[in-house]
Amino acid sequence: MPGCAVCLPSIGRLRRRGPGRPQDRRPCTIDILNDDALLNVFYLYPQDIAATFDDLLSLPDWDKARWWYKLAHVCQRWRRIILASPVRLGLQLVCTYGTPVTDMLSHSPPLPLIINYMDEIRDLSVKDEEAILLALQDRSRVHRIGLMMPATNLLKPIMAMDGQFPVLERLFIWPTSEDNMTLLLPTEFQAPHLRMLSLTHVVLPMRSPLLTAAVGLVSLGLWEMPPLAHFQPSNLVARLSSMPQLECLSIGFKSAVPARDVEGQLFYTPVVTLITLPNLRMCFFRGVSAYLDGLLARISTPLLEVLHIRLYNQLTFTVPHLLQFMARTESLRFGSAKLSFYQDNFILTADRGGQNRINPFCVAIGCRHVDWQVSAAAQIFNALVPALSVVERLSLSYEEEHGVLSEQQHNEIGRTQWREVLRPFSSVKVLQVADGLIRNLSHSLQPEVGEPPLELLPQLKELVYYKGGEPNDAFTSFLHTRQTVGRPVAFINTDHPS
Repeated sequence: MPGCAVCLPSIGRLRRRGPGRPQDRRPCTIDILNDDALLNVFYLYPQDIAATFDDLLSLPDWDKARWWYKLAHVCQRWRRIILASPVRLGLQLVCTYGTPVTDMLSHSPPLPLIINYMDEIRDLSVKDEEAILLALQDRSRVHRIGLMMPATNLLKPIMAMDGQFPVLERLFIWPTSEDNMTLLLPTEFQAPHLRMLSLTHVVLPMRSPLLTAAVGLVSLGLWEMPPLAHFQPSNLVARLSSMPQLECLSIGFKSAVPARDVEGQLFYTPVVTLITLPNLRMCFFRGVSAYLDGLLARISTPLLEVLHIRLYNQLTFTVPHLLQFMARTESLRFGSAKLSFYQDNFILTADRGGQNRINPFCVAIGCRHVDWQVSAAAQIFNALVPALSVVERLSLSYEEEHGVLSEQQHNEIGRTQWREVLRPFSSVKVLQVADGLIRNLSHSLQPEVGEPPLELLPQLKELVYYKGGEPNDAFTSFLHTRQTVGRPVAFINTDHPS
């Protein structure tokens, strides 16, 4: 058996007085345990790594399944106890880089197999390729498959998946290069007990038995799908309706499908029924707004905790069902938000004000010019007024190589558009502004002629300016106006946002 990468824990060590005096060996505590007690110790040992196996967001660290290798080499007694309880201990064999798979399969018990080649840095040798194909032949034992390698190296392994894998629970296929080829899962590939499926740059036909039979699926990720894999939202929802255990859904297209094509499909496939995904907690989407809206119009996710959306650049952004979708979800309520402008996109993130491992809500739109970004933000925010109206803390930042907007960009960004961006945030009490946006914001905060002075940000109490030197009295007029109407705003100049 190959060596184990996991160190032997301090559950007991065989101690000797010296290499030449084995008769002085002192039994440690674990030596005097009976077999049942020792088995319980072994059972508890791998529990601290179980969480990493089920993490829906991290790269799988399946090599830790070799935890028992080293323990089985300690002595014959330990080996006998471990191998006598493979189901209770969850024993598995790991086929990975450099593993002598032929010898392992020939001289090891018939334990479940993990095929783990998910290191984008390591090169795949010819022996590794042969080992993958050899392990895939034993379909009745393959428990997990993880392949991260150039697309050309994936052709043969994918072709070898042309039958049923009765115990397969997790499948990850992530090409590290596209090589201008289309990867298509075999139509005969079936895995009725599949729980996690993550494909990137791979075509999975919606009528594939892999989806129709995988009723226990917990995580489904179809990312960077090529144009050949495009399907209507109604077709996707029809498959999702048979996955009541689904907790994480990721759908992303490699390129933007023309909005008119999606809108035409939606016109001919009206919403008939609303399906509920009772256990869905995370949803990630990348595509055009019309497709997103067609998807959200058909599903309800009452327990959703994370919603991340990335839209391709379009002339207009239409998401009338986004707000209705969020209203059907109990957890998508926010206390703070951050709007960041970058060179190639803008991102709105929102959370409930606590320490979150991942932002509960995120909307990103890819476009290069800041005036386009502000226009797109105004359109999206206009569709989310009720959701954004409860935000009490708002941060605005601009991140670019040169740090601030050019004079030309300042002139192109309309004051009206900026006001439309800020208008939904009617409950904001603290507004943080980065140096790159000071000119735009100081000008846009002033009320229009004849407009009530509290029309914009009526609840504002603090204006925080950061990442720059002195604001040169840019906000003096605004602060004076608020002071005059009896709603003073405290101005804070700091080096870092709070």
